[in-house]
Amino acid sequence: MVDQHRKADARGWAALGALMFPVLLVSVNNTALSFALPAISAGLRPTAAQLLWIVDIYPLVLAALLIPMGSLGDRIGRRQMLIIGSSGFGLVSLGAAFAPSAEWLLVARVGIAVFGSMLLPTTLSLLRTVFQDDRQRSLAIAIWTAGFSAGAALGPIAGGFLLNHFWWGSVFLLAVPVLIAFLIAAPLLLPESRDPHPGPVDPASIVLAILTMAPIVYGIKTMATGGSALHGVLFIAVGALSGLLFARRQVVKDYPMLDLRFFRSPRFSGGLSVNVVSNVAMFGFLFFLTQHLQLVSGMDPMTSGLFMVPGLLLAIVAGLTAAKLAYTIGLRNAVVLGLLLVALGFLLVFFTDQQASALPVLGGFTVMSAGVGIATTLSTDLVVSSVPERKAGAASAVSETGYEVGAVLGTAVLGGVTTAFYQAHLDLPAALDPASAQAAHETLGGALDVAAQSPLQASIVDAATAAFSSGMQWSSLVGGLMVLAVAVVLVRVLRADRRMPRTH
Repeated sequence: MVDQHRKADARGWAALGALMFPVLLVSVNNTALSFALPAISAGLRPTAAQLLWIVDIYPLVLAALLIPMGSLGDRIGRRQMLIIGSSGFGLVSLGAAFAPSAEWLLVARVGIAVFGSMLLPTTLSLLRTVFQDDRQRSLAIAIWTAGFSAGAALGPIAGGFLLNHFWWGSVFLLAVPVLIAFLIAAPLLLPESRDPHPGPVDPASIVLAILTMAPIVYGIKTMATGGSALHGVLFIAVGALSGLLFARRQVVKDYPMLDLRFFRSPRFSGGLSVNVVSNVAMFGFLFFLTQHLQLVSGMDPMTSGLFMVPGLLLAIVAGLTAAKLAYTIGLRNAVVLGLLLVALGFLLVFFTDQQASALPVLGGFTVMSAGVGIATTLSTDLVVSSVPERKAGAASAVSETGYEVGAVLGTAVLGGVTTAFYQAHLDLPAALDPASAQAAHETLGGALDVAAQSPLQASIVDAATAAFSSGMQWSSLVGGLMVLAVAVVLVRVLRADRRMPRTH
């Protein structure tokens, strides 16, 4: 039996409602921006490098700052950190909406990332404070995860609507009304919580944490987008060296920023592994899904976004039922089931032909979304519940860092496999001139551009879509086997942690 005084009352659930505002804000902002890029290109005339950095700077800064900001929230108070982050996020978003130049927008995106890094770890750690009861906390985290998925689903719809009626900056204004509502509710509903014994500030650890994540993320992105492999490896090496120095410093400090003993817990390390691999799978799948819907099936961005909504809605439903599933069949079994569904989504693509119809790849995405909804909900709960409440901010930040690293690796690894097989299997007509053939070999989009200006259009399109389909299939095989391998390892890692605690 669980003491009733540990259970959250109506005020606790109202606090959860307030915490959903910044979660929705961040997820809607991320997906809506991708649909605004063509309008931003037309309005601000950025260079190719500037446009790339407008997209990439956000996850780069976010990944670098999540752990320092999570630790800072433990120190100064999570509610205070959340209010500061939300206020800054809204003000900088307002500035981004009316950016007069690409440089201005790039700086604004840096500011949005800085304040955004304050939001997700603090919302998750406050859930740990508000919901002491295991079963209530599992449900609250399921709702938190579902809110993230709901925001991802709303982003294309809201962004598409705004871009059809207003200028590109309107997608940034989505933040303003959401944050006004949150800033009214937060002081009334959210408790303040912090680490009662945080120890002194350690600037060296903060710098080393930033020098660990930023170069690793940038190095992976460099190689994933066709940049210099040598430069990518050098950046990753710098990050790895900084990570070793960071870890060594945490071991010898009396008050470490990140207690590395967390990783000894099978719940913590297993949950983090599931979080990373689930996001590798999802973002790798999205890499070829979005191209398939728009370039192979010929859908416009708004229509392709709507076709993805059923899968995203299923992720929400699966996340909300994940806690009950874990109580019914056991935590380990539920997490493994989620991973098996993710692998099944990949294998559906591997064993089918996507050229004739988008249904197989959409079916695979839908099955995968259900698995990701289960796996990420339970893995987040594993990470957050495995550490003392006073360290919830730092643990939540590690969980969110795993999300960001998984997103980057998904594009880099599975996107790279898709591209490599596309280029290896592209069989263009011999009559095509060398310059056009080179452009067609780079990407599927490049091949379709070449086809639109060539009398050999039908042959080029058929060859390019066949090669891309081949790339999708082999990338799906790699992704499916990767997820299955993690599921097998997880069976052993969580073997002594079979069931979640019951509350009755």
